[in-house]
Amino acid sequence: MAATKYNKPVRIILERDDDMIMTGTRHPFLGKYKVGYSRDGRITCLDLNLYANCGNSLDMSAAMLQDAMKKCDNCYNIPNFRVTGHLCKTNIRSNTAFRGFGTLQGMFVMESIIQHIIDDNKLDPVKVRELNFYRDGDRTHYNQIITECNINSCWEECLKQSDYYTRKSKVEEFNRTNRWRKGGLSIIPLKYGIAFGLKMLNQAGALINVYTDGSVLLAHGGVEMGQGLHTKMIQVASATLGIPVDRIHIDETGTNTVPNTSATAASTGSDLNGMAVKIACEKISKRLEPYKNEKGSTWNDWVLKAYSNRVSLSATGFYKSPGLGHDPDTDSDNSFFYYSYGASCSEVEIDCLTGDHSVIRTDIVMDVGSSLNPAIDIGQIEGAFIQGYGLYMLEDYKISPSGTLITKGPGNYKIPSVGNIPRQFNVSLLKDKPNTRAVYSSKAIGEPPLLLSISVFMATKSAIMSARYETGRRGYFRLDSPATADCIRMACQDEFTKQFPLSQEGTHSPWSVRL
Repeated sequence: MAATKYNKPVRIILERDDDMIMTGTRHPFLGKYKVGYSRDGRITCLDLNLYANCGNSLDMSAAMLQDAMKKCDNCYNIPNFRVTGHLCKTNIRSNTAFRGFGTLQGMFVMESIIQHIIDDNKLDPVKVRELNFYRDGDRTHYNQIITECNINSCWEECLKQSDYYTRKSKVEEFNRTNRWRKGGLSIIPLKYGIAFGLKMLNQAGALINVYTDGSVLLAHGGVEMGQGLHTKMIQVASATLGIPVDRIHIDETGTNTVPNTSATAASTGSDLNGMAVKIACEKISKRLEPYKNEKGSTWNDWVLKAYSNRVSLSATGFYKSPGLGHDPDTDSDNSFFYYSYGASCSEVEIDCLTGDHSVIRTDIVMDVGSSLNPAIDIGQIEGAFIQGYGLYMLEDYKISPSGTLITKGPGNYKIPSVGNIPRQFNVSLLKDKPNTRAVYSSKAIGEPPLLLSISVFMATKSAIMSARYETGRRGYFRLDSPATADCIRMACQDEFTKQFPLSQEGTHSPWSVRL
């Protein structure tokens, strides 16, 4: 309003309380489902309804819900699957897009459904999940054919590295000998489709300028926000041109160098911009080819000779992801360019009297193809996991019935800190699985690892089940996310919680889950 009134730019510096009141967050979800399955846990049919709290305007809610509906299958092949999305207008500020963009909510609901089947029938969680995995050639519920499926490779490697079965026996022994402290162990798989939902956004450009002193200026359409994108683009240019990285300098992203850029989102930053950089560099390399024959000549010599012969030392690169949309040859609707895969095993310990929990150990195996930069990718996996951990376990956003935000500021809104990092945190990248569809056989890394933090939530739920077992409560119970200390404490259901009539037990439909 101030900018409109005075026709001038306005800078606003908000206090944290005001910022949290004004700014939209992830969409809270409610999932309701009916599921049919065989005695061994094989899902045959699923009718799923997803309700998204959009706030007071549409903003990005429709695209977000579409992503949730497409990716909620996670790794599971369900022959008869119907998912319906509902956009709910409410009296809070408008919710918006964020890392994971609906997928975090949709996949959480699916894993809750799987866990419901396991808990109701006392089945092996590993076997049930394996039984429902996609295989090469399977079709998703949105009619895309699964190819180069690495779910089993990640899963088996994670089971092996985490020593899952040995530790499971130790957790069970710990629970038998401790009344008020319980342990839990859970392993969760991941399949994440990579592409923008809107086909036209799957494009990128780059500009390469080579100067007579041999230096190279690189510009691309991606935004560096701490995720290491500039570093990876320099590495792509270095590998393509065959020169050291210290010869390459990067220009800040701007429409004066690369116009009409897509958002740096949907985990496509390295894929799209990397290919555009590679194409531009290949043009330069081809122009320099006639000058590389002289023995003992260097990059600088080639550049000077090309310049002397009036050869252009500037090139643009443009790339668009091929094959998206309907493929009449296979009758497949290719919503995603390819899939990233992963698996995570987490062990937790809870205090049944206080609801406090600690993450003892987490093992992650992530499929990133042939990594452009393993150090960056491992850092992205660790950071994403902790961010997702905050969503599923700590960050309880409380709003009154009138729409007033209760959890204003860091004083009463819990985010992950150093103490929440797993005591033992092992991250490894899947080997010998190059991705033929992306730049230098790599895979996207930005968003997928967030989903792996569901393993902490499910391990916590397993620990709570052990506590409930002590008081004769067995089988499925509903646990909503985030699983904060008060939720964990009241879910344990013992002689002390009986003194509080408004506990979580019995207040919800058994066939719904909230995030």
